Amino acid sequence: MPTAPRSLTARERARVEFTRDIKEAARRQLAEHGAAGISLRGVARDIGLVSASALYRYFPGRDALLTALIADSYSSLGDAAEAAAAPDAEVQDGAPDPGDHLGRWVAVCHAVRAWALAHPHEYALIHGSPVPGYTAPAETTEPGTRVPFLIGGLFARAAQDGAYRPLDRLPVPADAHRALLPLLGRLPDGIPDHLVVAGLTAWTYLFGAVSFEVFGHRANIVDDQRAYFDHEVRRLGVLLGLGPVAADGGRPSGQGA
Repeated sequence: MPTAPRSLTARERARVEFTRDIKEAARRQLAEHGAAGISLRGVARDIGLVSASALYRYFPGRDALLTALIADSYSSLGDAAEAAAAPDAEVQDGAPDPGDHLGRWVAVCHAVRAWALAHPHEYALIHGSPVPGYTAPAETTEPGTRVPFLIGGLFARAAQDGAYRPLDRLPVPADAHRALLPLLGRLPDGIPDHLVVAGLTAWTYLFGAVSFEVFGHRANIVDDQRAYFDHEVRRLGVLLGLGPVAADGGRPSGQGA
């Protein structure tokens, strides 16, 4: 019988709450000054501390605080995307049938877009320009790869179900295969190169489209951003082999604002 989780002590609860306060203050700095403008001194002022020295027991420097914000942002985005793709997602939320691979791809795309629009500063932190002087440590890798591996899983499940029907199966040349070796080393053996390329293409396109909207690159080009986004990610899903467009041209409901 599993052991019940231990209750936090008063000191542990205080540490959790103070850590949360530090991060919230850092997010306010992120929104106001950008990632490069975050400082422990500024965070200390924001939460009413005379000195930043008390913060060093929680985060030994600015980079550690940035790492925590990056990991949190990736995790929040991953939660949103995985909820949209979950086979047991509530039907009333517009989740597609588990066998609707194209619908699940579209739902994930809308979840990513909705999260980015609701959290533009956090999105810029993880998918914008690199922060000068900061190198993300290995601990950001796992949360940062949740969405791309989720997208790859959509293609893998479509292939397992016999529903993967790409419009082309161009062979992957040897130099491109060699370029994929770092990723292939993290995947199960036997996954065809063209399936890996399809997942990478989908991931790259999705975040390119979302970034164009979040950073205003299509503001004077596309009027109804959501309607066009819905069309283009559905079209890409069809081109990459996730299934045919519905006969009535409709789209799944409940896919975000």
